[in-house]
Order: sequence, then structure tokens, then C-alpha cells
Amino acid sequence: MVGADWPGVDPEWSREVEVASTSHADAPGTVRRWHLLDNGPQLARRGLAPAGTLLCVHGNPTWSYLWRTLLAAGSDPAHPWRVVAVDQLDMGFSERTGTFRRLADRINDLGDLTDALGLDGNVVTVGHDWGGVISLGWALAHPQLLTGVVLTNTAVHQPAGSAIPPALRLALHPAVHQWGTTTSDAFLRVTHSLAHPPLPADIRNAYMAPYRGAHRRTGVGNFVADIPVDESHPSFPALTGVAEGLRGLKVPALMLWGPRDPIFSDRYLKDLINRLPHAGVHRFEGAGHLVAEDRDIAAPVFQWLGGNFGGSGSASPAAEATAPGNQGLADVAEPEPPTFRPLWDLLGEQAAGPAGGQTAVAEMAPDGTVARSLSWEQLDRNILDLAAGLREAGVQSGSRVSLMVPPGVDLTVALYACLRLGAVVVVADAGLGTKGLSRAVNGATPDFLIGIDKALAAASVLGWPGRRISVRELPAARRRMLGVEASLEALARSGASRGSKDLADTVAPDAPAAVLFTSGSTGPAKGVLYTHRQLAAMRDTVAATFGIRSGARLVAGFAPFALLGPALGAVSVTPAMDVTAPRTLTASALADAAAAIDASVVFASPAALRNVLATRDGLSAAGQQALEGVELLLSAGAPVPEPLLAEVQRLLPRASLHTPYGMTEALPVTDISLEQIQAADADAAAGAENPSGAAAGAGDGVCVGWPVHDARVAIVPLAVDGTAPGSHPVTDPGVTGEILVSAPHVKEAYDRLWLTQQESASLPGWHRTGDVGHFDTAGRLWVEGRLAHVVTAPGAVVTPVGAEQAIERLDSVRLAAITGVGPAGTQAVVAVVETLPPARKAGPAAPQLAGDVRRAAREAGVQVSAVLEVPAQPTDIRHNAKIDRSRLSRWASRVLAGGRPGKP
Repeated sequence: MVGADWPGVDPEWSREVEVASTSHADAPGTVRRWHLLDNGPQLARRGLAPAGTLLCVHGNPTWSYLWRTLLAAGSDPAHPWRVVAVDQLDMGFSERTGTFRRLADRINDLGDLTDALGLDGNVVTVGHDWGGVISLGWALAHPQLLTGVVLTNTAVHQPAGSAIPPALRLALHPAVHQWGTTTSDAFLRVTHSLAHPPLPADIRNAYMAPYRGAHRRTGVGNFVADIPVDESHPSFPALTGVAEGLRGLKVPALMLWGPRDPIFSDRYLKDLINRLPHAGVHRFEGAGHLVAEDRDIAAPVFQWLGGNFGGSGSASPAAEATAPGNQGLADVAEPEPPTFRPLWDLLGEQAAGPAGGQTAVAEMAPDGTVARSLSWEQLDRNILDLAAGLREAGVQSGSRVSLMVPPGVDLTVALYACLRLGAVVVVADAGLGTKGLSRAVNGATPDFLIGIDKALAAASVLGWPGRRISVRELPAARRRMLGVEASLEALARSGASRGSKDLADTVAPDAPAAVLFTSGSTGPAKGVLYTHRQLAAMRDTVAATFGIRSGARLVAGFAPFALLGPALGAVSVTPAMDVTAPRTLTASALADAAAAIDASVVFASPAALRNVLATRDGLSAAGQQALEGVELLLSAGAPVPEPLLAEVQRLLPRASLHTPYGMTEALPVTDISLEQIQAADADAAAGAENPSGAAAGAGDGVCVGWPVHDARVAIVPLAVDGTAPGSHPVTDPGVTGEILVSAPHVKEAYDRLWLTQQESASLPGWHRTGDVGHFDTAGRLWVEGRLAHVVTAPGAVVTPVGAEQAIERLDSVRLAAITGVGPAGTQAVVAVVETLPPARKAGPAAPQLAGDVRRAAREAGVQVSAVLEVPAQPTDIRHNAKIDRSRLSRWASRVLAGGRPGKP
């Protein structure tokens, strides 16, 4: 079989070697024949000196073919690495030994092979499935050769009292094992079926090639039988030795994971992270057990190799700042980090000061009364009591705690109690829906889950990880059914009785503090990791930018800001609304909340403001008076059109209206007031031009103003293909490109999304936002849409927001979306509109409407090829405002190809 024609494999890589065995499974003097895929001889023939060696070890029932993309990448002259992909003995095209080889034997076998190959250093092991354990066993036994480890879906530890995965349990059953793994090829076929998308026939046949015939599958059955199910298994000591040895392994590590794996689930990934906390981790959402087939793993592996072992090609921050075209950037020094004050610092000051007995946090009931409230003293005491109780329950520094509690008193107390302990709070919006929420929780793998009854029921049904704690006391039967160990009420009582004097007053500023999930409006929601320092910087930025000081009184109609109130030393109230659906905030509910605390500040999303305006006729005179007392309104989460703000101004006549631009990764980034928006529009109407000759006005997107306190913003220019490949940030007016931000409150990293983090931080010192925009001549930033939504029409790159705004100025249009249909570079520009009144069904727009939309878009410089209408735009749930243009593009492609419109 050496040199056989397998798809994706250069025949020159295939070779066999004879290796003297030192395994206890073999008699002294035994020589074994190994089959390898090895590009080493090929590199030597080409005169290429490899940077090192990737030693790739497959699991069961695959073979070295699994690693063909790494072999191809390692053969690239630009970054040559020797890749040795082994077929383990009794597997692939290696010798069938006729012996039962246990884990310790296989680790020893691999050592015999590397001795025979003469590997002499700079070796990075790569493992999958049980090949991961074997590769790690070799790594621990060869520290003098090892420089790094890469792992894909594998495990090194089976928790005591926890059942092994059902698929393996079935394969081990005496009634199934022999037939399923050896007599038939069922085990192979089931494994191959785990690929997402399904394997092509030629790839599937290549995987089957070494295992045709029961006599070729003995090793498959033996491999399954050698899984250590408990302490009595002969291979348990070897597995335990590898698992414990990892804690001392300090070389660079990378884990690439497919979460849709019925065998090696995220709980095994969490165990590996605990043993190798310094490892880079990337979960490929939607990928499964055969992650090397489901996704391109070669690119991230070689990117990681370049970053750790040379050749990354990244410029230094200083080089970026002084690059040609970086107008003004080289002269702006990075601000010195301020003195660290933990997030709860002002909360403690308020509790100890004259305001201690006054209301700190409240939540409203649907009837307009205050449902619950705590004074500053009570809030501080409740936080300390609960922190003590949580610590007694096992929550400690570094523990991950998922908080599934609506904004209000309970969430405020729980969040600050966890932060005081140094625990990492995980906050995923219930608005993500069951599927999105499951992805988020499973990906974060919390140690504890604190939730209301509904969340605990979902956790029980869906198998979410974490020891469960209820908010309220539950009846004993309900506790047992939901697997609840304790309640916040009971833990707070216990903490109060034991005292909290020995709680640490401070936390490590750069320790992880929170994982906050994005809205999921541009793909699966991503976990964003913040340190305590970055959360404190967010508080300080909001305070300095908007002048919010201790004693301010704010209505938090936007969930992220509900938790900042105590940190700002501000009284905060949560209005009666469904926070997972911002459009449920009514004018009366807003007014009741404002009246309850004599509010001076309101936070609300654009969707919430739309509904407030739609329901203002129901306002009482007292409610109107309460809103007239508001001095500052902040609306964030999506662009806010100037006409909407102008209407809000009439409802809140004394308020200064601000629309900060930001994202979960950096909140806020820029800010602008209504008066400044009107001035920007006036500049555009007067014909203010940028150096490119295009008007920097309403037709170019949403003006979001100037950078907030301590933030810097720049642009990476767009290329003709709609990407932003440059490495030189600029601040020149009129240049459209990807928006970059640098600030003390920018996220630490994307959680367990190593590759995404590398992409977002590819320009050192900057976060790539994925948004596109430009500066005008006054230094204001205009947002033109998402980089992923740029349309590449023939001879033009079209950003969507400017044309959408022009279309939305039509009386018959409520919301508009611009999207592209067709191949990149030749895309047709399609406008999808939600009309007033709503259309009864989705499909092509009527001629009159289509003509109006085309004319409006043309005035903004965009030629629209087709106009479609929908009863309602598909928007994200968190903001009810961000339109899913990618989804619309797929739907529009189907409609324009003659398919049934259906629901987008």
C-alpha cells in the first residue's frame, strides 16, 4: 500500500520503516513495521530546512490520513515543517502484530519509532482521540525533544462517578464489542458519520482502506477494549500518569475543538484547560469529533507555530504607529493605566457614607410600584453575606459562575458577590434563544449555574454544565427534580451567620472577571473575556465621558448598564419589561421607573425607544412630568436615526440625548449628542467634502461622533474585494475601512476562540471591530455597516448603511437592508424592505415601491438591482434592531432564483 493514491496525499510522503521494539507486549529482538506519512525526505530533496517536526498521532479508528492537510501545509516553502504522521501498530497500514497493546505499550511504541527516526529536538506533538493521550505520554517522556503540543478532541481523565460517553459504553458492551468493532465495520462507519458536513465518498473510502476485512480490524477492537472505564482497568495507571503529568507541562499548547462531539464533549475540554491553563483554545462552533475534517485546522496550527516559534510576520506596535499614512497616530501616546479601583469600590463608599441608608437598587412591578429595593448599606451587606455563603458552597477564585437571573436586585447582589470572590461571572442573554444559549453555556462550561426556576428547568432538560443554585428556596421535590444544591437565600443566611470578615478586600487586577456573550446578530454568540482591570476601566470611561457621578439616578432599560449602576455609585432601577426583548419597554413603564427614583439618567436601546414613542399616548401627567426631569439619555446597541432622537427629545425635553457607539468587546467607543448629529447633517447638507471628493454626510452612514475618554480609533482601508487586509491604521478623512479601537476597557480576549482572537488582534495594540466606516473632516466617525456585509458589486464596493438610511426616509418604509446576491466581485445589490403597513407576505416589491426604493438608493450613490419586501426584518433578539443581512442574502438568493419566498 506504500505510495497508494489517496485524495489529498502526495505519494512521496508514504513510507515504511522497520523499528526495533522495546515494548513489554513484544519478545526481545522483535522488529515492527510502521507505515508513516512523512514529508521529511521531500523537504530534504528540495533543500528546505524545516523549522521543526510535527509528530502527529491519530486515534481510533482513523489513521495517518487524518493529518494530510498538515502535511501539505508543512511542505510549503514559505514555512517548512517536517510532519511525521504515524500509523500506530495494528492500525492504518502498519503491521498487524497479533498482540494486545495497551496504553503504556503504545506510548513506548511511539518512543521506539522516534528513536529510529532520529528526531533530535523541536518536536511539537499533535494528537486526536486516544492518539491525544499517546502523544502526550510521549511528550512527558521526551521533555528534551518537546517544544509544544497540539490537541484536537481528546481526553486524559474520566471523572470518578461519571459515566463514559454512551457511544463508547455501547462499543464496550460484551454483546456489541466484537461484532461492532472487528467482525463488521460498524464502528468505522459510525465514526465517519460524525463529520459535519458529511465526508465525500472518496475521503470516506480512503479512511476505510486500511480496515477492509475483519483480520485488519483487530486493533480497532483492542483499542476500544483498552479504554480505562474505572480504576480497576489495567491502563488506568498509565492514563492517570499522563493526566497528572500535564500539570507540569509548560511548553506552548494549542487545543482545537469540535463541540458537536458525542464522545469527547466540552467537559473533557474543560479538564484539559484546567491542566494546561496557558493553552490557546479554539472551539469551532458546528464542528464535531472529526474536527480536522470539519474545519481547516492547518491554518490555525501554522499560525500558532509562527507566533510561538518564529515567522509570524506581525509588525510591532511602534512600527504600526509610524507606518506611512498613519496620520496623527505616532504622536498619540498610549495612556498610562489609571490606579486600579475594583468595580465595587464606589459601592462600598456609598454604603459607608451619608447615603448609606438611601435606596441603591430597585426593580419595578408591572403595576408601576417598586417591587423590591435595597439601600446602599443593605446592598453591601447582602453582597458580603452571599459571597461568604458562595465560598462555603465551593465557589472560589477562578470558578466560573453562569448567572441566569433577570436584571434587578438578585442579579446585582449575585454578580458583585461573585466578583468579590474572584469568581468569573458568565452572562449570556436569554434572548439568544434555547439553541444559542445552550451553545454559550456549554462553551463556557461553568462550574456553577445560578438561575431562576425557568433557567434551572432548561439546564435540567438540556444538560447544561454546572452545580445548580436557585434564586429562591424551592420545595424539596422541585430541588431534587432540578438537581439544585442550594439557594441564594439560604447561602446568604449561612454567610451572614458565619461572617465575611476574612473575605479578600481586593482581587488581582488582571485576573479574569467576566465572560460576556455577544448578541449573536452576526453569527454564533461569542464569549468576551474581561479582567477586573478592564471592567473597572469601563466604569471609569462611562463616568468620565458622560459625567455620571456618585448620587446619579438612572433607569436601566438596557441590561448591560443595569449592572454598572452600583459600580458608578448611582442609584439604579430596572423598569417593568422583558429585558430579553427591549421592544417591550413602554412609555408608562419608563415613566414609573423614572418617578420611583426621580431619575436623572436613562439607558435604553433604540428598539425600546421606538416602543416608548409608540405608547406615549398612554402617559399620565405625572409620568410626563417624571420624564421631563431626565437630564441625560443614552441609547446604545444599534445606530439610532436622527428622526427617532428628535421625537424622543420632545418626550424628554430637558435631556441631553447621546448615542454612544460600542460593542460587547468595547463599550463604549465613541459618543455623539443629538445636537452634534444635527450639526454633522448640516455640514453634509452644506456640501462639506472629504479629500476623496465624496460628501461626508447622511449618505455615508451613521455619524457616531468622537472617541470616548481614553479611547483611540483608526481605520484600515478597504480593498476592492471588500476586505481590509492592510496593516497600517489611518485617521485620514474620507477613507472607508474597518474600524479599529484601542482603549483600557477593550476586552482581554475572546473566550476559547483563539483563532478569532488572533484575527481581532492582528494589528498589535488594536481591536478589529469588524465594522466599516470613515472619518469626516471634523474627525467624526461614521459607521457604514459590518465588514461581513459589504457588497462587492462589479467595479464597486458597497457599504450598506448609507443606502439603507436613504431608503428608510421613504414614508412607506420602516426598516431597510442592503445585501448582495451572487459571486464575490459580481454581486447584485438587493434592497429588502419592511413596509408601513407591513406586507402580508414576503416576495418581490410592487413596481411603485420598487421604483421609490431604487431612486432613494441611487441618491445615496447605490444602484439597486432588485427590491424585495418582508412582513418583518430578521433582527437580533438582544437589541431588536440589528438586521441579519447574511440571512437575508441567502433568502434573497433563493427568491431571485425562482424559489418560494417563505420566511427570511
